[in-house]
Amino acid sequence: MSMSTVTDARDNQTYKTVKIGKQWWMAENLNYEAPNSYCYNDEDSYCAKYGRLYTWAVAMDSAGLLSTDGLGCGNGEYCSPNLPVRGVCPEGWHLPSADEFEILINAVGDPDSAGWALKSKTGWRYTERNTDEFSFTALAAGFRFDKGEFLYEGEFTEFWSIAEYHPNMAKAMYLSYSYGDVYLTADHKYNAASVRCIKN
Repeated sequence: MSMSTVTDARDNQTYKTVKIGKQWWMAENLNYEAPNSYCYNDEDSYCAKYGRLYTWAVAMDSAGLLSTDGLGCGNGEYCSPNLPVRGVCPEGWHLPSADEFEILINAVGDPDSAGWALKSKTGWRYTERNTDEFSFTALAAGFRFDKGEFLYEGEFTEFWSIAEYHPNMAKAMYLSYSYGDVYLTADHKYNAASVRCIKN
């Protein structure tokens, strides 16, 4: 396991990065203030702690503000992005595919227990078994639902992938405070979740 940092030239924020297997991941949640991204409870202190929450369209940069990779990838219909999809990530990094998340999970160990090794040792409702063995430091950032309600801080987190499940749903890597398993789930694109970028 190797550690490093990357500085986002857009806002000069620096992020820890970690190599797990053959992949380089951000070891912190993205905190780039894209239009229509959110701090938990609309409070800046939560962005400093957890990074920002993004709808799938914003995570994919469907407006094409940074690149044309995910142009038009929003709610209501399937899209055909150019791979890799930079999305809201810094230059040289991209939004993970479902396959890239599966590679991460398999590099960490058994999907039924890999969550313990990926989760931060603090900040979760239940931390006794969290080891953060690979310094991925998954945080329990919770979610923002489409009507503006924030829930589950300290309990759950999801990281968006580029993979679509349905015209209105996309896949995300999901972790819970109470279980060691980690898996890809489907969530509504209009909900807001966390982003972890992977290096090109």
